[in-house]
Amino acid sequence: MQSWSETPVPVVPGSGPPLRLYDTADRQVRPVTPGPIATMYVCGITPYDATHLGHAATYLAFDLVNRVLRDAGHEVHYVQNVTDVDDPLFERAERDGEDWMVLGMRETALFREDMEALRVLPPRDYIGAVESVNEVVEFVEKLIAARAAYVVDDPEFPDVYFRADATEQFGYESGYDRATMERLFAERGGDPDRPGKRDPIDALIWRAARPGEPSWPSPFGPGRPGWHIECAAIALNRIGTGFDVQGGGSDLIYPHHEYSAAHAEAVVAGRRFARHYVHTGMIGLDGEKMSKSRGNLVFVSKLRAQLVDPAAIRLGLLAGHYRTDRAWTDEVLKTAQERLQRWRAAAAVETGPAPADAIARLRQHLADDLDTPKAIDAIDDWTYRALEYGGSDPAAPGQIVDAVDALLGIRLI
Repeated sequence: MQSWSETPVPVVPGSGPPLRLYDTADRQVRPVTPGPIATMYVCGITPYDATHLGHAATYLAFDLVNRVLRDAGHEVHYVQNVTDVDDPLFERAERDGEDWMVLGMRETALFREDMEALRVLPPRDYIGAVESVNEVVEFVEKLIAARAAYVVDDPEFPDVYFRADATEQFGYESGYDRATMERLFAERGGDPDRPGKRDPIDALIWRAARPGEPSWPSPFGPGRPGWHIECAAIALNRIGTGFDVQGGGSDLIYPHHEYSAAHAEAVVAGRRFARHYVHTGMIGLDGEKMSKSRGNLVFVSKLRAQLVDPAAIRLGLLAGHYRTDRAWTDEVLKTAQERLQRWRAAAAVETGPAPADAIARLRQHLADDLDTPKAIDAIDDWTYRALEYGGSDPAAPGQIVDAVDALLGIRLI
């Protein structure tokens, strides 16, 4: 699957402190310690609707991870999937009377446009579920051979399920108790009442063909991949197990990330799927959580159609810490637009205050679990001094422009 266009990243002299991120499994902020090539997998969209601000906030957070790692001298191997075969896609296509593949391709194309407009650095590998079906089939075979999965006794629909008890450490990522797991499993796409399952929270890894649904051949009968195994297979086949960062929204902690990790760990025994599990907070609108059911989603493409500068959208989302649930309001956007205007005015001065302290603070705060509010304050302080008091350094505005571009992904000129 085609990714979007690469965004040039300026090289900023010097370097900042090593990156530290909150790890969901360990419940603490700790150092990210990659080798020369940092590896990151971030779960992508199910393309049945346009990119809303909740999506955008997640991909912006991991774009900052990408940028901070690059600034520290690492090459970054970034992988992202597209769940372009799944129930929500089929349901939306049926509702609207269109082909599910056409819907998926259109919304994926719009997502790429939104990411490019927001200046999100593209993944090296951008992989659709459809193109990874053979990888999933091979993976399911390995899980069955390892007795980590089984076929339900159902002649009509012989679905394949992963055993939740296949790994001793299952549950370490979320830390949820059994009651919470059962509740969230049912709420987030699980099928606890499916007859023939050995445990209500065993997860589907191969869905046997149903009438009217696409299917692919396999040794266990025609069907299609389950959700969690798709990400496990794509990640394992491109960056292996024990990669540096797995990312997504906090709603993916369980069941999606818990199971994708368990799938991989059941095949590669004793290895933790990712060294860091990193999750972003939810974005709300005017005091309520954004959701399709409430009909209160704010779409990036619609804001762009209203001629809202994507840099202001980016700045508005970065004004809050990535791990916090936070609201998007007209005031958030207005503040971001005014801030962007000030920053651009300061970037246009002929001489400015010495930039070294502001750039050092920018790096320091981003390295400290992506503390974007404090990072933004550092640029606000330099901007205030540049506009109110001026300065004598002709190179300062350009150095600030490059640092803000490289580290925050915001173009000022």
